[in-house]
Amino acid sequence: MTLQATGSGNDGCLYGRFFLVVILSCLFLTGCNTLSQAQKNADNSLTRISTAVRSDGKGQVVRFNMQQPADSFRVYQPEPHLIQLAIFNDKINSDNIAAPGESSLLEDVRFYDIPNGIGVDIRLNPDNYYDSQFYPDAKSDDLLLGLTHTDRQALEQQTQGLAAIRWSESPFPPDSLQPEEEPLPQNTNYDKVKDKMKFDVVVLDPGHGGHDTGAIGYNNVLEKKVVLQIAKKVGGYINEHLPDVEVIYTRDDDRFIELEERGRIANRQEGDLFVSIHCNSNHSRQPYGSEVYFLGLERSQTALEVMKRENKVVRANSNVEQKQLSQEELLIYELANSGYISTSERIAGMLEHQFSERAQRRSRGVKQARFVVLYHASMPAVLIETGFISNPNEAQYLTSEYGQNIIASAIFRAIRNYKQQYERNYQLQTK
Repeated sequence: MTLQATGSGNDGCLYGRFFLVVILSCLFLTGCNTLSQAQKNADNSLTRISTAVRSDGKGQVVRFNMQQPADSFRVYQPEPHLIQLAIFNDKINSDNIAAPGESSLLEDVRFYDIPNGIGVDIRLNPDNYYDSQFYPDAKSDDLLLGLTHTDRQALEQQTQGLAAIRWSESPFPPDSLQPEEEPLPQNTNYDKVKDKMKFDVVVLDPGHGGHDTGAIGYNNVLEKKVVLQIAKKVGGYINEHLPDVEVIYTRDDDRFIELEERGRIANRQEGDLFVSIHCNSNHSRQPYGSEVYFLGLERSQTALEVMKRENKVVRANSNVEQKQLSQEELLIYELANSGYISTSERIAGMLEHQFSERAQRRSRGVKQARFVVLYHASMPAVLIETGFISNPNEAQYLTSEYGQNIIASAIFRAIRNYKQQYERNYQLQTK
């Protein structure tokens, strides 16, 4: 029997074309999905994690292979066998990262998407006890997690009382990250919104004051007096050369202000930059030079000692209160304010450059520590140790009109340079 199509030849062509279009559409959609996934993979800054034994034999290294440098990163070890990392970068996500499987070192590696980056949980094998340090590779954009063999008892003591971050349950209020949508402002409010984007408020914080003298240096030089004089000179330079910038002082006379209140003053005034000015001190008269700090976990004994001194509050009854931030509080702050941390580090570098180049001072570098006064300022914030008043030569320099002018000029120039950089970036974004 011969079957014959009942439609015309043209109908057969139409049916054929229809099926061809359907097939091509399916292939196209499949290809788009594949390309989309490939593009997503290519856009991910973190592609692979690998491990290796350290060359010095003291532990192991976990390498995070980065396609571009991270904006900032932090490490937190709340348990002996749990290391938590936060890596911030606009193009990083938790998808398709090649990670090592279970081994004698690692039990599990998990990734979580967080605002502006990812969180990483590294679970170590229970037989291993390592102290951790997270740092950039000197020869590439990669990040390295250095694991150093340590004593079980020391590690358990170090992590006692700490709580792990739950990445899936944001450790900071959701409202602070994703505010409820509101109607767009009317055109009449445009200038107000635009004004808030300007760099026009600098908060200067002369440390200590009142019954809290701060450090007492050579020949009874008082830190509280020196830093107030320097702060006022910085404010004078800003008023003279940057008339569109308002200067706010946390104190402009010899009064005591709580550490927490200093940050709140800056927040109420909607500051664009918080600069806390201090003098350093040491039991020895030999140390000298300037240091600039931003908020972070101290990485040296000297940074720890400075942090403890500046977090110490002398009460009117002469009682001394030692304030401190836990590692967990610090990490939560960093997660919610990663942009401020990164900017603060950059500004600290600008200040350090001015001290060494403009002021011809010995730079002791840019460092980080858990300063309570910086923690409460919701903006880029730095703490400056202008020099050691325990050193006779530096005490004389920091109390002289000449020395104070040079130090204040260096601070002003760094603020001015940052303002110029900030406004250039803002103009590029609004074009």
